[in-house]
Amino acid sequence: MDFQLTDEQRALKDGTRELLAGRFGRDRLRAAVEDPGPDRALWRELGAAGFFALRLPEKDGGVGLGLPEAVLVLEEAGRALLPGPLVACQLLAGVVDGVATGEKTVGLCEGAREPVLWEHPAGCDELILVEGDEEEGARERTGGAYRSASDRVSCAPFASVDPLTPLARVLDLPRTEPVALDVPRLRREAALLTAAQQLGSAVRTVEMAAGHAREREQFGAPIGSFQAVKQLCAQMLIRAEMARSAVYAASITESVLDITGAKLLADEAAVRNARDCLQVHGGMGFTWEADVHLHLKRAWLRAECWGAAGEAEELLAADLIA
Repeated sequence: MDFQLTDEQRALKDGTRELLAGRFGRDRLRAAVEDPGPDRALWRELGAAGFFALRLPEKDGGVGLGLPEAVLVLEEAGRALLPGPLVACQLLAGVVDGVATGEKTVGLCEGAREPVLWEHPAGCDELILVEGDEEEGARERTGGAYRSASDRVSCAPFASVDPLTPLARVLDLPRTEPVALDVPRLRREAALLTAAQQLGSAVRTVEMAAGHAREREQFGAPIGSFQAVKQLCAQMLIRAEMARSAVYAASITESVLDITGAKLLADEAAVRNARDCLQVHGGMGFTWEADVHLHLKRAWLRAECWGAAGEAEELLAADLIA
């Protein structure tokens, strides 16, 4: 079986990167730090490009592609640090009217964990809450889902480590409008698409570290010629490629354990690569003006979404000894 990307998948990935580079370059990224709400004009452009309707059937106005293609698109979004409820809008494009075209944004909360956190509360038109506990002996949680208009949700501000991702703590949501969703599948796909974003960030920090190591000179030579720096960059690349293999494979199998392992590897790659990228940049990497800290803070936040490391390790260990 050939697991290489097809020509169409490569074109999709390259096209997404080109679109984001043209519409969300570094100037827009730094502006978003000060105003992190979703840019509605950009959101509509993404909708027109099929970003959110990627997996909807063509008869419903979608693109008709699958989970592997969604992973490629979210990987590029993670690479660009594009802010907004991307995973929620990708998964709920066929559930909430207007999301597929980018006219509306929707949030998605995991109600089985405390605190219940809502990303970009001021920028969402609706919120969907998924609930349910893990059944004894089960590999994943079951449960239901409820939707509500954003102005009917009681919430309180919550400090976010990522300046590009404002958070609110959900205090109460009226459970009067249930939504017919396959909640276990939704959770699996949310974890995988989050892992894809982490992968994109991990790959980008490899590029940033290698680029800086080629340009920065010390003792009359590029610092990339020093063995210690070479080793750091090589380890970063290994982590990113291991995560890529796991994430791409999980998008094919859609197995609970494969997705759990992929999320664990992608989280580790994103966090550790950002730390090592900061190390390669030296004192400059610690400054607000450098973008390295934005990747690290986003990686920290995403690592706690849809399955933290401790939960993933317990699940994988339980399968090994079963």
